[in-house]
Amino acid sequence: MTENGRAASRTAVLVCQGRAAANGRAGTERFADPVALGLLHPEERTVVEQVRAGTAPEGWQARTGYESVRACAEIAVPRTVAVDEAVRKALHGRENGQLVILGAGLDTRAWRLAALAQAEVWEVDHPASQQDKRTRLAAAEAEPVAREVHFTAVDFATDDLATALDAAGHDPAAPTTWLWEGVVPYLTRQQVRATLAALAARTAPGSTLVLNYQSPSAKASAGRLLTRLLGNSATAGEPWRSLWKPDRMAALLAEHGLRVTSDHDLLTLAQDLGTATRSRSSLRTGRVAVATGSVHLK
Repeated sequence: MTENGRAASRTAVLVCQGRAAANGRAGTERFADPVALGLLHPEERTVVEQVRAGTAPEGWQARTGYESVRACAEIAVPRTVAVDEAVRKALHGRENGQLVILGAGLDTRAWRLAALAQAEVWEVDHPASQQDKRTRLAAAEAEPVAREVHFTAVDFATDDLATALDAAGHDPAAPTTWLWEGVVPYLTRQQVRATLAALAARTAPGSTLVLNYQSPSAKASAGRLLTRLLGNSATAGEPWRSLWKPDRMAALLAEHGLRVTSDHDLLTLAQDLGTATRSRSSLRTGRVAVATGSVHLK
């Protein structure tokens, strides 16, 4: 807990558990995250091992946690594959690429994605979550594969993104690959617009935004609420705040000089990969869009 009362994200831990559970068990060679398990505390690994073994625990609260990690693993596979491949494509051929990860959480790409070997990575996150990650990385003795990693602490409620990135050495005149994964649903619509405005002001021609967001679904929202009510307290304080239809998201991005080149739901991606689809509602509403920047807005 930080001085302002903000704790590190528990959703980030759940997502990391999902990737760890799926590593080597996803059913597709296009997914791998050998770093995720090492970032988890021993007590966080227990449920991961249960999911990997397919051994559900007894007791409704333990079973709820088990099912959350199992479902997260299903979602993490197509989402990670789509994002990884989009990042590789965006950085291909760039000797000194720039990748900015907004709301980085326990993202592991700078420690596992060979495509980042010639890239500088800026991990932008709330100070509490970032400190938690750095502690976990140190304990795991993880070494980045990226050329350089800049930890850039930003509280979006009080800090200016441009100021923080300037101080961290990001070059707004050079093409940037922006990654915004697993964050948008937890922001209000105004916060999404404000972040896009700050991002667009630093988006040079040739830049790419890789965006993960959620489309509306009464069934998925009800299921998420029920999970919280049944006792999954890990993410109880991190509710969804904004859901977007694809056409509305495309229009919003266009307002900020970003043209959508692809936008796919995770269910379709999972079916193409041949991976598990038990969590169909969550997969159907989860989306990964890629947009390119054609103008530099000021």
